[in-house]
Amino acid sequence: MIQMAESLEVTEARIDGRPIVALESTIITHGMPWPQNIETARAVEAAIREEGAVPATMAVIDGRLRVGLDAAALESFARTDGVAKLSRADLAACIATGGTGATTVAATMIAARMAGIEVFATGGIGGVHRGAESSFDISADLQELSQTPVTVVAAGAKAILDLPKTYEVLETLGVPVIAYGSDWMPAFWSRSSQIPAPLRMDDAAAIARAHATRGALGLSGGQLVANPIPEDAEISAEDLAPVIAQALAEAEARGIVAKAVTPFLLDRVFTLTEGRSLMANIRLVLNNARLAAAIARELSAIRSVAA
Repeated sequence: MIQMAESLEVTEARIDGRPIVALESTIITHGMPWPQNIETARAVEAAIREEGAVPATMAVIDGRLRVGLDAAALESFARTDGVAKLSRADLAACIATGGTGATTVAATMIAARMAGIEVFATGGIGGVHRGAESSFDISADLQELSQTPVTVVAAGAKAILDLPKTYEVLETLGVPVIAYGSDWMPAFWSRSSQIPAPLRMDDAAAIARAHATRGALGLSGGQLVANPIPEDAEISAEDLAPVIAQALAEAEARGIVAKAVTPFLLDRVFTLTEGRSLMANIRLVLNNARLAAAIARELSAIRSVAA
């Protein structure tokens, strides 16, 4: 039996029928340095509350799956060293051995499904790494989107990835990829990747209806909602291209592979952009949290009418 502990805020929201938005925790432990990590985590949770929903940050602490962290637990987690990075392959092992781990997109989707939460906000999803035709390095996030019924709001796939191949794989897996308010797919820190959006929707209600309709049709999997970074916060793709190329070359030279690749690349991009990438990351996460809360509200309204 899996031991799953909810925060008091999440439990009260469930009882009252209020919308809940899942949040990952690798952004806290592997995506940002202290104290920006805790400051961002608090700001994202506050943004969700301001939009009328309740945040549920997911994590595994001492072998227990946590659905929502109170203020003290959130800060303690943000200060903890040596936290495992959990995806589908190692989530169960961490719980079984009493470990502590942060949830990636894939693991957060699994936890959200177990907790009955249908909407999840993150920064960017993982995908097909550049050079995957040789390394076969493809994130488990893509497969998870194809089988776990959670709508994921992100600023697209991370720009360090091979974006055309990532979206091609999502199409093959039958994952709806919806660009919010745009005809183009965003590229994480940049508003456009110049890749045409497979689907476009301009309001949270339409996205919520699409999620509910997929369930009614018996279709497996979730949706990816690609929400462009605010215009005043973006870094142009032209500025980022040489930075990403340098970071990738350094990773290859150092023999960095598997789970270590993404944190290394993000750290190098942070350094090479003199911190601009971190500021952009914070803005896009907050933007995604607000949209996710709006979708969760609309979905909650649909569920209440159906009941």
